[in-house]
Amino acid sequence: MSPGEIGDACKMLVAAELTLAGIPALKVPNNCVGYDVIAHRPGHSELQRISVKPCMLRQGPADIGNCLTDSFDWLALVILPGESETQRRMFLIPRDVAVEKARRNNPTLKSPNEGGWSVGEAANIFTLFENNFLLLHEDELGHPTVKGFEAWKRRNGLRMSPDW
Repeated sequence: MSPGEIGDACKMLVAAELTLAGIPALKVPNNCVGYDVIAHRPGHSELQRISVKPCMLRQGPADIGNCLTDSFDWLALVILPGESETQRRMFLIPRDVAVEKARRNNPTLKSPNEGGWSVGEAANIFTLFENNFLLLHEDELGHPTVKGFEAWKRRNGLRMSPDW
């Protein structure tokens, strides 16, 4: 597969997982600057713009770069199976958290407007946001438990959820 095909597949995967979790989403045309998927959180009037970054854990430097000035509300990191990762992992991170925790002035990044993380570093930094298909912010996530998650879904009228 080409990098473009992998990127498109990851964008469609993020949209599908969100939709299955009760958050209607779709991949936007490739010429939308700054985001790749739009989603609608029930009870919110604004569409959520999601920038999708596919990546793979491997030996040596493997950085995820993101333009911090792009127009997006969420960053979706899709870590694909590779040399040291046997399963696909997905993280849906609020923009403010992604920008706050981004490393800047890294020589492997393309411009001063970019921030980033190594793939392994990102998986550790953003653990709270793994499989965050309901697009919950830190204060909404707290310390999720199955009971708390089920109660949150009932309060918000959601019936479907991903297989956790």
